[in-house]
Amino acid sequence: MKEWEERYQKKVISFDEAANKIKDNDRVWMSPCNAAPIQFIETLQKRAMDLHGVKIVSGQMLVPFDFLKSSEYKEHMTYETVFYGVLERKLYKYGNININSAEFSQLDKILEDVYDINVVVADVSEPDEDGYMYLGPMGVCITPKAFELSDLKIVQVNKHQPKVRGNHVKIHVDEVDFICEGDHPLPEFPLPPFTEKDKKIADMLLEEIPDGSTIQIGLGGLSNAVGYGLKEKKNLSIHAEMITECIMHLYESGAITGKIEAALGLGTNELAKFCAEHVDFAPFWEINDPYRIAEYDSLISINQGLMSDLTGQVCSESVGHKQVSGIGGQVDFVRGASMSKGGKSFLCIYSTSENDGKVTSNIVLDLPKGMVVTTPRVDVMYIATEYGIANLKNKPIADRVKEMIKIAHPDFREQLHQQALDAGLLFD
Repeated sequence: MKEWEERYQKKVISFDEAANKIKDNDRVWMSPCNAAPIQFIETLQKRAMDLHGVKIVSGQMLVPFDFLKSSEYKEHMTYETVFYGVLERKLYKYGNININSAEFSQLDKILEDVYDINVVVADVSEPDEDGYMYLGPMGVCITPKAFELSDLKIVQVNKHQPKVRGNHVKIHVDEVDFICEGDHPLPEFPLPPFTEKDKKIADMLLEEIPDGSTIQIGLGGLSNAVGYGLKEKKNLSIHAEMITECIMHLYESGAITGKIEAALGLGTNELAKFCAEHVDFAPFWEINDPYRIAEYDSLISINQGLMSDLTGQVCSESVGHKQVSGIGGQVDFVRGASMSKGGKSFLCIYSTSENDGKVTSNIVLDLPKGMVVTTPRVDVMYIATEYGIANLKNKPIADRVKEMIKIAHPDFREQLHQQALDAGLLFD
């Protein structure tokens, strides 16, 4: 037996014992998504009523833990998400979820300055021959900072958590305080299928992407449409906050021949295995740093928005006052791509939405009450709808307005033009 193995065994405790290490008012970073230590949290929530003021901080939850489904836990154990995902939206109505719409490039500072994290809990791989446990394709993005900040470090060893490669991807047995052992398959995040609108937008974007580009694609059906469409390109590289199924497909098709680097990998268990073999991981503060992004020539950034005003202010995260997503890395990559030599950033918006049988334009004179500005117009380069691509970068306001009206749905263009005249945005 190696020396570290003896020290490992001395740190192994039961989930009940580990849960008892959490104290009142602890600020706990839980490794996100499929890097969450599921059995540990399930055990902790059983004693939640004996605790007061414990705050669990994480993002993009994939497991519907009981403490998220009742406001009875609110004084005892709350959850704060730094990226508001699909499951959080479903469970928000129960009143035990608080939303922080945070830029990914700033999350290391947020953990320290806003949350003052003092405990970290994380799902990790089985140790390698040298005693290092790996954080997996979802844990690298920010959990290393939590280990740096925390007084108490608890890990759950799970044989299904892959050993990934890259920077800050592992922690040694000697660096943690307690170890629980509990295997579980990684929760999966199936991506939505893309629509005809997605494909139409994607086909236009593909013409703007040269061979040899470095690509960043966000999350969603449109991103899938673009990703799968890129299979005819050559010599692509990936520098992105997130790896999804379409990146695996592009690699297998031969379109990607350069480096693949990211902060996280989100999708199926098949994708997790791909990430362990082919992706170089690094935390958000490295991957999402706009100045590092700008070091790559022809950095192409593709993300999705919900609505834009006529001058190019883009909302990507709320419908009125109702939060539906987060900032994530959108602004980081918009800014980085704009500084890249030959770089381009595209924000893609459906031209219309339909609610209760009524069709409305997603290009508007003014963003409706409560709609937040995710990406300021000063940063926006290109906005795409299924009717075209508007180039807004550094353009005068009147030129911006004309570009936006051109890519609006034809049924709304005359109305938008008149509204722009009435508002003094146009004079002809």
